[in-house]
Amino acid sequence: MKAIIAATVLGIIMMFAGLMTDNKKSIATLAAALFFVLLGVNIWDLVTTSPNAPQLPFHGMLRIEHYSLWFNTLMTACGCLYILLVRKDIQKVGMHVAEYFALIMFIFCGLYLLSTYNNMLMLFIGIEILSIPQYILAGSDKRNLKSSEASLKYFLMGAFSTGILLMGITLLYGASRTFNIMEMASVLHADSLDPLALAGIVFIMIALCFKVSAAPMHMWTPDVYDGSPTPFTAFMATIAKAAAFFAFIRLFQVSFGSLSERWTFVLSVVTAATLLVGNVTAVFQQSVKRMLAYSSIAQAGFMLFAVLAVNAIAWQGIIIYAVAYTVATIGIFAVLMKLKDYTYDGFNGLAKKNPLLAFVTTIFLFSLAGIPLTGGFMAKYYVLMAVVQQGHLMWLVIFGLLMAAISVYYYFRVIIAMYFKQGNPEMNSEVTAGDKFLLILTCVIVLLLGVVPQLFLNNM
Repeated sequence: MKAIIAATVLGIIMMFAGLMTDNKKSIATLAAALFFVLLGVNIWDLVTTSPNAPQLPFHGMLRIEHYSLWFNTLMTACGCLYILLVRKDIQKVGMHVAEYFALIMFIFCGLYLLSTYNNMLMLFIGIEILSIPQYILAGSDKRNLKSSEASLKYFLMGAFSTGILLMGITLLYGASRTFNIMEMASVLHADSLDPLALAGIVFIMIALCFKVSAAPMHMWTPDVYDGSPTPFTAFMATIAKAAAFFAFIRLFQVSFGSLSERWTFVLSVVTAATLLVGNVTAVFQQSVKRMLAYSSIAQAGFMLFAVLAVNAIAWQGIIIYAVAYTVATIGIFAVLMKLKDYTYDGFNGLAKKNPLLAFVTTIFLFSLAGIPLTGGFMAKYYVLMAVVQQGHLMWLVIFGLLMAAISVYYYFRVIIAMYFKQGNPEMNSEVTAGDKFLLILTCVIVLLLGVVPQLFLNNM
């Protein structure tokens, strides 16, 4: 509750800061400070909330529990890391730097609502608060027509998916006569499921699959991620996507967990299609940025495993996967923004020109590929084990492992370019001592996730 209010107030402060000064560096410094204030508020929320006594503010429309607050704290920490790594690049996007940071702050407000909603109306409000700033950020580079195209495409597709979500909520309300997701779980029964409720579940599944870029609702993702300014692509592909996944698993585990036999098959087919489309299409990309867009689709396929598995391991899996994927992807985008050429050839010879950049890039790519001793390996382990525990989707687990093997090819293409090809990569900006420290810190977090994942689960 405190974090929701804090994110709103701090976002408004950032907006007023833009009226007070035109100094982009000062605005970026203020933004970094405010994000650490927001992290402090989240830690305060986490410490002062009893693990055994969830709060139900706004007449029970929110359910603030320890697990949700831990997710909020981790994502806010990732947000602080993101701001520190890319704040200089955000300053280069356009003139309205304070507004960009304010919009990111408002997105965190949406994230906090999606992690604590107990009512379908709050789910809708949270998704809209999360989505609308992203439409604006996607089109923030007014000098680039691809950015405007990305914004328009994202807005139109987002509006369409919102309509589907509202239709699903309406149908579920008609079947259960409540918007409360806990009450809905007690009303809906598998042996006497109203067709209205089943249709509502399908509509909501389609809408949420759009938000997390799952196939076949993924068509917007490559163009939007490729056309958006790179600093904002890094945010949309990580923290914003993790928030949508948390909303997804919260609804389907809490409200529809007892009905899993009715929707598991459909979602398992969607998961398989997402893994196939994301991994196979990524193989043929020539731009690393566009490859990462398709990679994000493939990673969404793995995160869907946590939604499919209605058990405790799935809740742990979504936390580990969200943090591991977010940190590694932010890291690789931070490296990408240091280079002028986003193609594979732009990485040729990077190991010779800047060994540190090449090393941290290798660790980030290892994590995304799921190589042992990295966070990505443990993330995949948890979500796959959650499905194995379900016992009836082993075909999907095997398929997921095959797709993970394919992903090694396109991730390792970057590593081969850096270490085994000749070239002199042209840098977009200087790699400062501060940049090196932050990249090493990001690398250490990725390795800690792989070696001692319990550090990120002990507070659940």
